Amino acid sequence: MEEKLTFVLSGGGSRGALQVGALYALLEEGFQPDLLVGTSIGSVNATFLAINGFSKDSLDHLAAAWREVVDMDLLPANYFWLAIRTMMGRSYSDPSRRIREFLVAHGLSEEMRFADFQSPRLVIVSSDLNSGQPVLHGDDLDENVLDAVLFSSALPPWVLPVKRHNRYLMDGGVVSNLPVQPALRMGATRIVALDLTDVRDTPGVAEGVPAFLEKLSMAVERRQADLELELAAARGVPLLYLGLASPSPIALWDFRHTDELMEQGYEIARQVLKEHPGFRPGPLKG
Repeated sequence: MEEKLTFVLSGGGSRGALQVGALYALLEEGFQPDLLVGTSIGSVNATFLAINGFSKDSLDHLAAAWREVVDMDLLPANYFWLAIRTMMGRSYSDPSRRIREFLVAHGLSEEMRFADFQSPRLVIVSSDLNSGQPVLHGDDLDENVLDAVLFSSALPPWVLPVKRHNRYLMDGGVVSNLPVQPALRMGATRIVALDLTDVRDTPGVAEGVPAFLEKLSMAVERRQADLELELAAARGVPLLYLGLASPSPIALWDFRHTDELMEQGYEIARQVLKEHPGFRPGPLKG
């Protein structure tokens, strides 16, 4: 059987900095992915690795890019008011343009295609609201990578879904926030799952409808993640689970904690690797 070690990177907004720290720990242990599968902010981290390779220099540049986001206000905290304005048809400042410019400034050219990534291969997951199914961008190697990242990270109310080829595309977290099943579809033989799902109450969320909507979203994400993990187990695919949750919950729009989250992600991954010494790089045994 051909080895296909796969990093699966979940969505989670600002908590994606935890993945950066965890990736440092995986690199130190000699992991080198054959396949990268990412949803939402996980698709951004995965794409950066596909462009630059999985090395300390690459991770240092990724960490520096994360630090730049702190002052950009990519996801304004008044998300409930944005949702109300959207439902009423009122205009608001769409951050998708700033996100696109940021990605291009950090090496994701507008002409880049999935065929440009041979090793590791890249797959980005978005959600099609028309079918209720995940869309695997990268299965078609001629597809545009920048468009795929923007589809995967189109999270209302900040960024609205996009209509494209009879699909209504938005953030991949709606149907596959921890995209283990897409990784299995792409032939993953071993998986490292970097999960940012956090069901705890986050600071800055008022009571009432905003709190209810957040609870609803987190409950769906947690249930989805559990089912995808069970699917890997049922198929006998070894999986190393990294549950990346900070000691205190962080709102997905709050990018002020980047450095401490990277440190926490590193420590969590180191501990999990210590507890699972049998899950290491190299060919499958047996």
